[in-house]
Amino acid sequence: MAGGFEFEAETRALGGKGAARRLRRSHKVPAILYGGGAEPVALSLDHNTVLKRLENEAVYSHVLTIKLSGSEEKAILKALQRHPSRPAIMHMDFQRVSATEKIRVHVPIHFLNEASCPGVRKGGIVTHNLVDVEVACLPANLPEFIEVDLSNLDVGQTLHLSDIKVPADVEIAALIQGTEHDLAVVAIHAARGSEVAEESA
Repeated sequence: MAGGFEFEAETRALGGKGAARRLRRSHKVPAILYGGGAEPVALSLDHNTVLKRLENEAVYSHVLTIKLSGSEEKAILKALQRHPSRPAIMHMDFQRVSATEKIRVHVPIHFLNEASCPGVRKGGIVTHNLVDVEVACLPANLPEFIEVDLSNLDVGQTLHLSDIKVPADVEIAALIQGTEHDLAVVAIHAARGSEVAEESA
């Protein structure tokens, strides 16, 4: 995990929906920081700064630094509420992390060699069943993304979670629960009416 992201925050009084609406009208994002054996802290963040940070997908899979009243907290972005029709952030949940305790985070999947894999060259259609995967690891080992190589994938074949290569200190959360949770990640299907379909038949 390289680089880092910082969020400047201010404490706010815990309030209801009315208080949150007033914050949003002043171009602030209401947020909460919790976990780590400490009391929850209600926060407010600058909306424009938050939007700019969220343009980078890596922010969702990084340990973040919350700068608050001269102190710093390490946390992950656990939940994010967006406005249904406007480019506005409604609320954010940050979870404190400890260097010695494993965390679970959804990290994006980057698909490699998709256009050049055997199945696509034969006219097959790629179906992405998952676009991210939940991993469990210590904060220092959190990957920014997981790569899935499609270079050998042919028509009719599927890659599952168990086929994904992850760093030695990282586990795929679903597989910890057992092989019945070995979900399909990506597959290549024959296009209907194509020569691929005829060959497969």
